[in-house]
Amino acid sequence: MNQILIVEDEDRIAAFLAKGLRAAGFPAATEASGVAGAHKALSGEYDLLILDVGLPDVNGFEVLRRIRAQGSRIPVIMLTARSSVTDTVKGLEYGADDYIAKPFRFEELVARVRRRLRRESPSEASLVLQHNKLKLDLRTHKASLAGREVDLTAREFTLIETFMRHPGEVLSREALLSAVWGYDFDPTSNVVDVYVRYLRNKLGADVVETVRGAGYRLT
Repeated sequence: MNQILIVEDEDRIAAFLAKGLRAAGFPAATEASGVAGAHKALSGEYDLLILDVGLPDVNGFEVLRRIRAQGSRIPVIMLTARSSVTDTVKGLEYGADDYIAKPFRFEELVARVRRRLRRESPSEASLVLQHNKLKLDLRTHKASLAGREVDLTAREFTLIETFMRHPGEVLSREALLSAVWGYDFDPTSNVVDVYVRYLRNKLGADVVETVRGAGYRLT
């Protein structure tokens, strides 16, 4: 049974979330402290983290930074009243899997929780992905190329993981934005192109092929 950790300092909201998630079939625990929340998220006892930004000790961005710095790949959904584009981008760049602004519809939150837990289920994905000389260890969040470890950020790792789960397929920018960043396509955004360039710099210029007018493909 998937265990969910809610890090939220407002008792009323925390209790509402926990009660609703339990009713939807997800055992849920709450924590009001960012420091304690980071410690619990790293314990291995939880399968998903719902994280507020405005916490009394350290904010949610710092909690997220700490757990990703420790190599944790626990799915993180940020749930906060801070809904500016700057805050949303910051959360996603720090390694959040999803970002929901308050007020929100509870049904939408449950749907996103289910989506993230399905994606992380070990029954649906091997713990090690390999394509030619490139290998990803999903347990340790480490990448290696021809036996040499390559330092990837959380977002770079998720992007190359997405390509490796669809070998030979052309993935559009829209599909990559949805899979890696968790939000709908913005025609003015070039974030996919930027991160593909990062991957090419670290893994080789030919690791991802541009398919003109269609998207990108793992070579």
